[in-house]
Amino acid sequence: QVQLVESGGGLVQAGGSLRLSCAASGRTFSNSAMGWFRQAPGKEREFAAAISWSGLRTSYADSVKGRFTISRHNAKNTVYLQMNSLKPEDTAVYYCAAESGSSRYPLSTVAEYDYWGQGTQVTVSS
Repeated sequence: QVQLVESGGGLVQAGGSLRLSCAASGRTFSNSAMGWFRQAPGKEREFAAAISWSGLRTSYADSVKGRFTISRHNAKNTVYLQMNSLKPEDTAVYYCAAESGSSRYPLSTVAEYDYWGQGTQVTVSS
């Protein structure tokens, strides 16, 4: 059974930092693109960041570019999201996602991912 488990969310003041982790189990994702999405109350799930299987290619939403960094450790089957200079508008539930294929490129749409975590809440106070 494939599982993606996010951790690292919490409450932080504006300007602060958080590091999210997503640990995968049930199969290896070392050859799969992985990503982070977020969903604020009353809004659709939106793309935040993605990384290719090799880690050499990354992609970011304009809203987080320059503040967030995605990385991965394939031996640990884990992907990370370092979030700096957080803003109140970053408040959302953050979801980890993985594809079942082997894309060489980061994937930025919900439909391209096959596995999802349960989400972790990030709240940024002003």
